[in-house]
Amino acid sequence: MRYFIEFSYHGKNYHGWQKQPDATSVQEKLNTVLSTILRTEIDVVGAGRTDAGVHAKQLFAHFDVETKIEDNFSFKLNSMLPEDIVVSKVFLVTDDAHARFDATQRSYEYKIWLGRSPFNLDFSWQIHSQLLNIELMNKAASLLLEYEDFQCFSKVKTEVYTYNCTVTNAVWKLDGKDLRFYISANRFLRNMVRAIVGTLVDVGLGKTTVEEFRKIIESKNRSNAGLSVPAKGLFLAKVSYDYIKE
Repeated sequence: MRYFIEFSYHGKNYHGWQKQPDATSVQEKLNTVLSTILRTEIDVVGAGRTDAGVHAKQLFAHFDVETKIEDNFSFKLNSMLPEDIVVSKVFLVTDDAHARFDATQRSYEYKIWLGRSPFNLDFSWQIHSQLLNIELMNKAASLLLEYEDFQCFSKVKTEVYTYNCTVTNAVWKLDGKDLRFYISANRFLRNMVRAIVGTLVDVGLGKTTVEEFRKIIESKNRSNAGLSVPAKGLFLAKVSYDYIKE
């Protein structure tokens, strides 16, 4: 039987989602706890990868097991998992359901705090400048919806079959000192959101014009884009499926 697991995590203590030989990962922790409880080797398949230090408000994974899972299974998982990984539900799906390939949309959120706050250290990039032109940043962000090839925002040494992504939403919202960037697409490239945010901040600071932002996209050259912003401000906010109701 195939089950989906919905969970969230604080990424500070992990080298990303994907298990690695010499580093602690979220996938490794889930595999270990699931295998212990179910008394069989479990290897979960995630909806996507997050880099080291990136958080997830919602992520799905699937796994296969021969025995039926009890109703209180989420409680058992959370009692054995670290406090910075929390399972919200586990539910039965069809045998061909796939956490990664069936996902229709992924949404990310990037948090910037304009100033200093000891309470936002783990969950935002704190910058001192309050001279950001949010209007220009949103004008530049809207250009993302006009393109499909985002090689300029991709990590250079990565193996992908295509750099094409369909971006359906990209907008900045400011509430006092709390500045957030929201972006949704069918898929994302490695480091893509953090590179986009860094380039858009350059637009807000007047280092890059809106038209130059367009030329950066069209160049397909990562060296033309801005710096990759810190991972701690990035959240995988939502993963959507046609057969999972919100």
